[in-house]
Amino acid sequence: MSPSRVLRSCHVLLLVLWVSASEDFEWTKNDRGPFYYGTFPTGFSWGAGGSAYQTEGAWDKDGKGISIWDAFAHKKGKILLNDTGDSACDGYYKFKDDIDLMKEMRLNHYHFSISWPRIIPNGIKLDHVNEKGIQYYDELINLLLENKITPIITLYHWDLPQFLEEKYGGWQNSSMVSYFNDFANLCFERFGNRVKYWITFNNPWSIAVNGYETGEHAPGLKLRGTGAYKAAHNIILAHAKVWHTYDTQWRSKQKGMLGISLSADWGEPVDITNQRDIEAADRYVQFFLGWFASPLFNGDYPQVMKDYIGRKSAQQGLGSSRLPTFSSQEKSYVKGTCDFLGIGHFTTRYITQKNFPSNRGGSYFSDRDIAELVDPNWPDPGSEWLYSVPWGFRRLLHFVKTQYGNPMIYVTENGVSEKMICTDLCDEWRMQYFREYINEMLKAIKDGVNIKGYTAWSLLDKFEWDEGYSERFGLYYVDFKSKNKTRYPKASVLYYKRIISSNGFPNQREVETWKRKALEICSSSNQLLAAARRKSQDNKHAEMPKIL
Repeated sequence: MSPSRVLRSCHVLLLVLWVSASEDFEWTKNDRGPFYYGTFPTGFSWGAGGSAYQTEGAWDKDGKGISIWDAFAHKKGKILLNDTGDSACDGYYKFKDDIDLMKEMRLNHYHFSISWPRIIPNGIKLDHVNEKGIQYYDELINLLLENKITPIITLYHWDLPQFLEEKYGGWQNSSMVSYFNDFANLCFERFGNRVKYWITFNNPWSIAVNGYETGEHAPGLKLRGTGAYKAAHNIILAHAKVWHTYDTQWRSKQKGMLGISLSADWGEPVDITNQRDIEAADRYVQFFLGWFASPLFNGDYPQVMKDYIGRKSAQQGLGSSRLPTFSSQEKSYVKGTCDFLGIGHFTTRYITQKNFPSNRGGSYFSDRDIAELVDPNWPDPGSEWLYSVPWGFRRLLHFVKTQYGNPMIYVTENGVSEKMICTDLCDEWRMQYFREYINEMLKAIKDGVNIKGYTAWSLLDKFEWDEGYSERFGLYYVDFKSKNKTRYPKASVLYYKRIISSNGFPNQREVETWKRKALEICSSSNQLLAAARRKSQDNKHAEMPKIL
């Protein structure tokens, strides 16, 4: 999934970094060694993913309630080209076909989310549970398991019931903690006998910042300097409550695990010999990843966040910090509530110090006192924010290892997009992206990082939030203009399948044949897509009324 970015500084810079070997994470060392041929540990899990609002469609069918994304996307001007997720990929109706695609790729797991308003229409369990929604997820889970595909389920991928937003203010209100716990408890009750991997929230950074600070995402609020911090605080407490509920009521019976999925770009110091740049890069990662990870692993927000936001709040004449505080009881309650850590990662930035005066008012972005920069040599095939910087992935994984005690990691999102105008299914850039990023993950495992699985993002082209359908992350191309939302395999499907079947990169000669064979096969898919397009155009012309 592509998190929308607002780069406050998008300078372009050519940089030369000192390179040296490193076995452990250190800011002053960055090992960018050659491609590593080898395989992943036995039992490593390979998968792909998607989310409810981005893929399901059927936004008002079979008793589903309205989500904040339904409401947001229906407002003119909020989404590029005024696209909506009303039908998306029609995954609600085509999940059997999609599981066939997963089976063909030999996926070990599928990472998807449950739509809260599909099973509890107004978000309040005591009011109504929609059994048709329950039935849909029952059938999806059962069919995955029949095909030996493990479901990894996210409880919240951004689609809050609209009723809870309108009545209570959504994640600005602490009452969401108990409502979310009721929803999670229902999922454990109805699906937990078959589901062993639960994720509470996917990318809470984006929920908080894009939903309540910039307003680019649903619910579209611009509560500058306070909204994101308040939403994040309630999300962290909601995660902890659900973890404790699972731990005390379900774990012994269901034998599952529960974690959270945190998305983070890597931040590399512009000059790794400059202490100010190192501190700025650390601040960037702490404000991104540490904001959520530190409470769950260490019991409180990163000290640098407390220091910077507290100082700027005081300079603005406020009586207390704009960053909420955890009570001593809450610190103990949230600490240790991660059986595994999901990591979503797409790209990297160079970071340097930049002071933002406090008298201009506070915001999440200015609180960090940093500038983000990119190297013009980095490939950028699709989304304007997504540059391919594979070595940053390994750096981030090492950071997690050293900061949080080497937790069990599942990579829950990693992939690259292309723009809508590109209908070439021979996606060489995506194969290259997967090759290099997955190899950096393999190097991290070799270095001792505890990674258990990888999820390619995403299985299908889908609705990409405020970018609508203009960006495509899918392994499979979806023809959104066709009535059946026909799926076509891109070359990356075969390439990723080869990585899965080989459990990595066995040797140079074999790996070099993968790309060539994938490109040979994708040409036939291109012909099928072109033929379908021509037929569609012919049908449109035939249906046009004749002028007499």
